[in-house]
Amino acid sequence: MIYAKQTDALSYQGIHPNLDLALEHITPEFLAGVGYERTELKGSDVYVTRFTYETVPEEESFFEAHKKYLDIHIMTDGSEGVEIAPPGDLEEFERQEANDFYAYRGRAHYKLALSPGDFLVAFPNDAHRIKMRLDGPETVTKVVFKVRIYDD
Repeated sequence: MIYAKQTDALSYQGIHPNLDLALEHITPEFLAGVGYERTELKGSDVYVTRFTYETVPEEESFFEAHKKYLDIHIMTDGSEGVEIAPPGDLEEFERQEANDFYAYRGRAHYKLALSPGDFLVAFPNDAHRIKMRLDGPETVTKVVFKVRIYDD
């Protein structure tokens, strides 16, 4: 997991070429132009989408993880709670291998607030529970990069 300020994004280059490409695009100018339709930067290896939704109570959220992709969450409006835990410490309840999506229930190891100016990189070993209310319901908008780092 990487939890940092957007202004520090380039400090994390060198982990994987696809991640480098995504990090280079964490700029105010690029993020402002991301729409609600998938935008591909490198085909299905690196793509980005904007989302807007209402935060929910903890009991209405769940952990998700991926085996081939990492996610970069960048909050542009509003704030949400995020929790992280290793998938092996959670109970899997849904699996969509074709979509690289695995859903889990369980207890968090880490809790954080994602606010404008922050970004979170959730690697495959970082099951992440998003969309959680902090002080009450809130409409949030964020940009999410999907970055392939494993082929199998």
